Amino acid sequence: MQTFDVRIWSVRKRNSKSAPYQVRWLVNGKEFQEPFITKTLADARRSQLVTATKKGEPFDVGSGVPVSELREATSPTWYEHACAYALMKWPRSAAKHRASIAESLTIAIPTLVTTRRGAPNRVTLRKALYHWAFRAAKNEQGELVRRHEAEEPPAEIRAALAWIAANSRRVADLENPDLLRPTLEALSLLLDGTPAAENTARRKVMVLSNFLRYTVDEKGLLPFNPLKRLDWTTPEADGEIDFRYVPGPALARSLISAVRRQGVRGEHLEAFFGCIYYAATRPSEAAALKAADFVLPPDTPEHADDWGEVRVEESRPEVGSGWTDDGTPYDKRGLKHRTRKAYRSVPIPPVLVRMIRAHIATYGVAKDGRIFWGARGGRVPSTEYCAMWADARADVLTEEETETPLAEVPRLLRSAGVSLWIKAGVDPVEVARRAGHSVAVLFRFYARILRGQQAVSNQKIDTALAEGA
Repeated sequence: MQTFDVRIWSVRKRNSKSAPYQVRWLVNGKEFQEPFITKTLADARRSQLVTATKKGEPFDVGSGVPVSELREATSPTWYEHACAYALMKWPRSAAKHRASIAESLTIAIPTLVTTRRGAPNRVTLRKALYHWAFRAAKNEQGELVRRHEAEEPPAEIRAALAWIAANSRRVADLENPDLLRPTLEALSLLLDGTPAAENTARRKVMVLSNFLRYTVDEKGLLPFNPLKRLDWTTPEADGEIDFRYVPGPALARSLISAVRRQGVRGEHLEAFFGCIYYAATRPSEAAALKAADFVLPPDTPEHADDWGEVRVEESRPEVGSGWTDDGTPYDKRGLKHRTRKAYRSVPIPPVLVRMIRAHIATYGVAKDGRIFWGARGGRVPSTEYCAMWADARADVLTEEETETPLAEVPRLLRSAGVSLWIKAGVDPVEVARRAGHSVAVLFRFYARILRGQQAVSNQKIDTALAEGA
């Protein structure tokens, strides 16, 4: 409880040899006092209290001291606070977000230290923080704790954690916002010191921003958010795709066919890549597709050219097994930026209908209904499908083209599919719905193509205006 009801008396002389001078004051009617050996010390203390009242600072009713003084006296270190924050966020966060929080804190906390003397090497310290301090695990009692409290870490990890615990700054120190500048610099760089991609830097700074907001608003460990008092601009990221390297329809089909030519595994994953292109699914969404998600037309000659439908409702993004609750190397979650039970319905063309029907007829389904799985079972790992994609590029592209980012990664098939829809004249709102984007995100990522389609739309309006003249 805090109050502005403060009354400070003059220094009093007492009959005491050890501390003859006394400072007394009232806080919300309760008396507090501190003894001093000299009048100079007593006057200095009284001046501190008077200055706090003149600044309009509230006093803590329990301890009787200004809140800033109490905050500094009880302030945890940034290392302690960050560990508590990561543990607090763990139960309600997706595995990817847990890893993202740990990654950002692992970069930030080593910049908030009082000295670098005796510091462990960067690799060891990073491993200690990322894999042990900011990762949670259950102890023998089934309680969720920091991993290094549930398991015995190697000696070098224990030493690294002991060093950061001993040399971490106190949270209250960041009442000087300038101390945060090295942190922001570190978050905007890669490990080799080169600038990070704009989206990567923004994501890390966003984690720091949320962490600081929690520090100020929920825990009250700082009187203000130091990030808002710095002259610092987060790198801008328009997110627009470079369409020079997005494959066109002919190249996309050739690459998918090249995957199929890579033997048994290639034949199995042909439809996987087909879903990324023809239904514009994310790879993590394609990996979670089940036979029950597809509504296919009858397998008869008269329906050979009919469209089908796929209901995309689950995503299985890859993340280390240490970040998931069940120890799998992937997370099970709903669609990106949607509620857990949300889904989107995507019409699929006859070519994908035939591909899916043949795939299910050949391979059947997994125990949980999934139609795609890895060579060793489980989720299709990115290492497997990316390796096949690299071989397909080498097979289809020229030597000069393989040196460029053209169709460099499988997710560009999704961009190719969405681009095709826009160029075909599908309404942007419908394109966004099928792709699982907001309209705003669609216009940010595909602005160049949409601007190109505006010329076509303008021509149609000119024609309509001419007819009405």
